[in-house]
Amino acid sequence: MRLKATLPLWLSSYEKRHGNIEDAMRERILDYSARTLDRITQPHRATSEPRWKGRKTGRASNRIKKFVPIRCGPQEFDEPGWIEADTVSHGGGSSSGAFLWSLTLTDFHSGWTELAALWGNSGGEVRVGLERIEKRMPFPMLGFDCDNGSEFLNEILEAYLLKRKRSIEWTRSRAYKKNDQAHVEQKNYTHVRQLLGYGRFGGLDLKPLVDDLYEKAWLPMRNYFTPVMKLVSKERKDGKVRKAYDKPASPCDRLLACEKVSEATKQQLRKKRGELDPIELAEEVERRLSEIFEIVERIEEERWEERERAGESREGVGDFSAGADCVTAPVASAPCAFTAFAPAEKLGKSTPIEHKTNKRLVS
Repeated sequence: MRLKATLPLWLSSYEKRHGNIEDAMRERILDYSARTLDRITQPHRATSEPRWKGRKTGRASNRIKKFVPIRCGPQEFDEPGWIEADTVSHGGGSSSGAFLWSLTLTDFHSGWTELAALWGNSGGEVRVGLERIEKRMPFPMLGFDCDNGSEFLNEILEAYLLKRKRSIEWTRSRAYKKNDQAHVEQKNYTHVRQLLGYGRFGGLDLKPLVDDLYEKAWLPMRNYFTPVMKLVSKERKDGKVRKAYDKPASPCDRLLACEKVSEATKQQLRKKRGELDPIELAEEVERRLSEIFEIVERIEEERWEERERAGESREGVGDFSAGADCVTAPVASAPCAFTAFAPAEKLGKSTPIEHKTNKRLVS
């Protein structure tokens, strides 16, 4: 329809560049219906220049979804290497601008978890984080399960996961179904939010500091010296759900007990754990956290100074900058959300229930 309406407006410009059109041909072109024009131009649209390919093919994630199968329901694996992946935003509740993200990978069988700091959540950043994690993982990656975000379903990750000598089974969860990735969602809370909170990490200089915190202190303490429990069974009886768990064991111990892990890998794990001290790691975590949150507070203070110069005021805004309430908190404390709290007197009052009454109009 729009092409038919456009032709009379563009024909004169066309004739200036390519010569006059005969009257019979002009009349014939202008008499074409919109459906005929669409049929005539269809081959040219299909073989257009590469810059227009995005319009006819759509987003890359739509194409990738056709061959990446959906995985849902309980999964049982008798060896490590089957990974769930997700990303965590450190934008402080805002998606504007550039800020830090965390890439979380967790193993189904052992609970072994790896983290990497990303500057943004582009496919290129996720690939760099995956390459960094795979170099230090004690076992090879056999399967990769992710959500439907564009940071995972893109051509960069497609080339990285599928175009390698050792094939990887790539699966994805259902859209808007968090329980399909319950393992990694749990680690997002225990390994990322409880450590860094919910504030904004808006400085690029924070990325190497967070990476060092993850690699040199936090992850060794969690993977070698922090026991985890696995769900064995779950049943519903008389309206109640009863869950049974196995004995607590650290991810390292679960790898050492796995028959499919090579003896060489087990020796490396024992040697690595023998070189570590859990109390020293905990002190190192606190020291590195203090350095990180000092920078976060400085960035927040500079941001407020810019707002004040622009005429904004801090009055009526609580001091909930990123990590301000978390610097002196213990590592395993509950995360602090940076939102204003309701007054105590309002918490004990219930909301009055409004009863609807039928009103009859009498004329």
